[in-house]
Amino acid sequence: MAKEINRLNDLEKPLITEEQNIVHKSDEYDSYKSSDENGSIFMVLLSTFVAVCGAFEFGTCVGYSAPTQAAIREDLGLSLAEFAMFGSILTIGAMFGAVTSGRIADTIGRKGAMRLSAVFCIAGWLAVYFSKSDVSLDLGRFATGYGIGIFSYVVPIFIAEIAPKNLRGGLTTLNQLLIVIGQSTAFLIGTVISWRELALAGLLPCIVLFVGLCFIPESPRWLAKVGDQKEFHAALRKLRGKDADITEEAEEIQEYIETLQSLPKTTIWDLFQKQYINSVIIGVALMVFQQFGGINGVSFYASQTFALAVHKTISGLSSAKAGTVAYACVQVSSAGTFLGCFLAGTSFYFKEHDLLPEWRPILAVAGVL
Repeated sequence: MAKEINRLNDLEKPLITEEQNIVHKSDEYDSYKSSDENGSIFMVLLSTFVAVCGAFEFGTCVGYSAPTQAAIREDLGLSLAEFAMFGSILTIGAMFGAVTSGRIADTIGRKGAMRLSAVFCIAGWLAVYFSKSDVSLDLGRFATGYGIGIFSYVVPIFIAEIAPKNLRGGLTTLNQLLIVIGQSTAFLIGTVISWRELALAGLLPCIVLFVGLCFIPESPRWLAKVGDQKEFHAALRKLRGKDADITEEAEEIQEYIETLQSLPKTTIWDLFQKQYINSVIIGVALMVFQQFGGINGVSFYASQTFALAVHKTISGLSSAKAGTVAYACVQVSSAGTFLGCFLAGTSFYFKEHDLLPEWRPILAVAGVL
């Protein structure tokens, strides 16, 4: 009986050892995988940095008119209506850019679309810099508007398509952050340099973007969509690391592309079908009423708005600069948003550690509001 028990114990030993080895190998694999992902994250971050130069360019274009209004009107002899056209035509160009951006990005790729956007922005800034009349000024402003209209679509799409799942949300938020930083930078720099020099400064993000695009891969999802299998795998491997196992992600992307292509083709007129019309009306109305809030009017003409708020010319000029600088800082710091997130986070921290139960709902509501 004792021998039988010993034999049973002996039979159990290899199983236990094997199980330990399996766990150990699994741990080694996870460590290797984590190390590989950390090694390849550089290319994802570099690609994101290059792409958000387009978002920064978007912000500088939007913020350009605010600190330059008085100087441009004085140098070129523009009426208020003529400068208003210059300030507003940017949005018209952006509208056309946004409408055509999807087709452009699908035809020439995400990198190709960003290059095209940069070309329009560069041409537009040069036209503004060399302007002697309102005509060339407006043409340049329209060209930059068209460029940023494409940027507004292709930059977040490109980032979302190259980023791994665990970083996708965080990296795509950089698009909006860089737009605001670019706008605030234009506000700040515009208070200390001339309007022509500020136009030249607007070229810098485009130059960085142009150079950077030479060193980053194309979107793997777009390459898979157009059927370039060799470049698709090469781009995915470059983003995930040369030793990474990309099989599972590659199959997932291919499956997604095939599902997308199997769906019935739709047109813009499908939006007006009865089952979609309510959603379309709500979505469009939200965007329209957001614009009616007037924030773009403040952003485009902030400096003159502050100047007109006082009576004396000297204090008006100083008020314009001080107000513009303050507006630029507030856009980036977002103190109110920080405070709200802090209060809401504190509420959940207290809940996690079972602290101050009577204060938790108050902090959560206050933070959200």
